[in-house]
Amino acid sequence: MKPTLLILAAGLGSRYGGVKQMDKIGPSGESIIDYSVFDAIRAGFGKVVFVLNKNIIDDFKDIYEERLSGKIETEFILQELHNIPSGIEFNAARVKPWGTAHAVLVAKNVINEPFAVINADDFYGKDAFKVLSEYLQSLANDSADYSMVGYKLKNTLSDNGSVSRGVCSSENGFLTDVVERTNIYKKENKVVFEENDTPLEIPEDSVVSMNFWGFSPKFFSQMENDFKKFIVENAENLKAEFYIPLVANNLITRNEARVKVLSSDAEWFGITYKEDKEETIKKVSQLVENGFYPSSLWL
Repeated sequence: MKPTLLILAAGLGSRYGGVKQMDKIGPSGESIIDYSVFDAIRAGFGKVVFVLNKNIIDDFKDIYEERLSGKIETEFILQELHNIPSGIEFNAARVKPWGTAHAVLVAKNVINEPFAVINADDFYGKDAFKVLSEYLQSLANDSADYSMVGYKLKNTLSDNGSVSRGVCSSENGFLTDVVERTNIYKKENKVVFEENDTPLEIPEDSVVSMNFWGFSPKFFSQMENDFKKFIVENAENLKAEFYIPLVANNLITRNEARVKVLSSDAEWFGITYKEDKEETIKKVSQLVENGFYPSSLWL
């Protein structure tokens, strides 16, 4: 069975200042999402599921239902605050959805096969999709041997501001821990992150998670149990977010899953700040010139 691609596109890009998921960065007006779906199709994926918010779902349907018709199956679903397991109550003052793991969980009714998870605004590269697709195509639906594609920290930074990254530790090729580091930036030819307002150096070759994960459908039930506990434990924290690395860490700690760290020769880049867009356009243009992509993806 062909794997599914789950694209997390519900965020509005508060630091970016707009709906960056639909920004045109390709020579024929393609967005980063277009390149991700194109790479997924040629890597053997059979369906793409978009997780969206109510302000942009109609625009996405208008664009991608027609654009991808006959090329790959599509699903469009909403991530909303009330999309939680039945019988669970949450603080009525909460207005923001619950984070990336919650975005995955809302797709449980439309995914019945091994699947990959990506961010809408990250360019992961052809080879990364190929590597993960091959892994997922050999994964049983009830397997708890999950995966992630790791990238070197130095290749994931922005010249226009700080970033947050999940810094990974591994043993014998399997993930042992993901630690979320915030305010990572370059300083005097070094890479640092801030902890209690103190800059601390971090190796530039550290492997980081860019939210490119591979799971079986079993992940949904495992995640749902942790999500119920998360809502109860964070009832008074109105901004607490249920992240994928948090769930992965919990499963690893309890020996309920393994996460294989896959390596790829692909170059990651993305748009965190408005100033990143120009550089992203240049990089995509170079890939087109070098023959990695056609000048128009969907002709």
